[in-house]
Amino acid sequence: MVNVNTVYTTVLSILNKEQRGYVTPDEFNRLAAQVQLEIFESYFPDGTQLNRQNQNNTQNDTEFFNIFKNQEEKLYEFQKEINFSLNAQTLLWYQTAAVNSTDYVASIYWMGDILSTYNSSLVGNTDPRPSSSGGQFVTQLVSKRDYNKITRSRLTAPTYQFPIAFANTSTVANFDNVGLTILPTPNAVNVNCVVMPRVPSWSFNVGQAGQYIFNPGSAVNFQLHISEQTNIIIGILKYAGVIINDPTIIDVAAQEAAQVQANEKS
Repeated sequence: MVNVNTVYTTVLSILNKEQRGYVTPDEFNRLAAQVQLEIFESYFPDGTQLNRQNQNNTQNDTEFFNIFKNQEEKLYEFQKEINFSLNAQTLLWYQTAAVNSTDYVASIYWMGDILSTYNSSLVGNTDPRPSSSGGQFVTQLVSKRDYNKITRSRLTAPTYQFPIAFANTSTVANFDNVGLTILPTPNAVNVNCVVMPRVPSWSFNVGQAGQYIFNPGSAVNFQLHISEQTNIIIGILKYAGVIINDPTIIDVAAQEAAQVQANEKS
């Protein structure tokens, strides 16, 4: 992770070096959230581009210099297995608010494999499986249109071994969840996901002279890989130039960001 206080103090030092202006903590937090999101979202198209090079065997494959593997590592922090809960009235499986009891409230960015669990308690007269069968099966995620077509046909109707699902949005307990309709109805659902990063926050207390004093106890660091610290600082400086109306900072930061990206993708 990247320390939010390190980034903020660095940004202020650069801006104040030539008395160019000042960014308040509230402005910084807004810019920090935007820059982190931009970097996070860039991993996916960049990863696709790098994977093409990887498949063509045009990349360095030494331990620390394979840029595709390095890019993939940046997403490890955001890969979670999330338990979904069943709404007994709507039969909709929805995302629980927290990844786990000690983690932050996470919004799903991408869903990977959906794993539906069935066991012998579901076996009935219409169950084609042997009474001893059960287990966890990968569930095919389809569109609502395809879901309707598949479930209406006897030949393509979903089974316990080949369940299907479609996704929609459901608001449960004032939290916007990713909801899943799954057939046949399982006992439990786990989804491999990429979740959104925490929103960074430079938290502070106000001193006797009205100064801002960093409060590490309630601050939230950037969740991005430590290698992104330079990109974060450059990105925030680019937007800070807009706030303080200094085109010089915007131009320099944009040129530096372009150079960094060119080096990373070359």
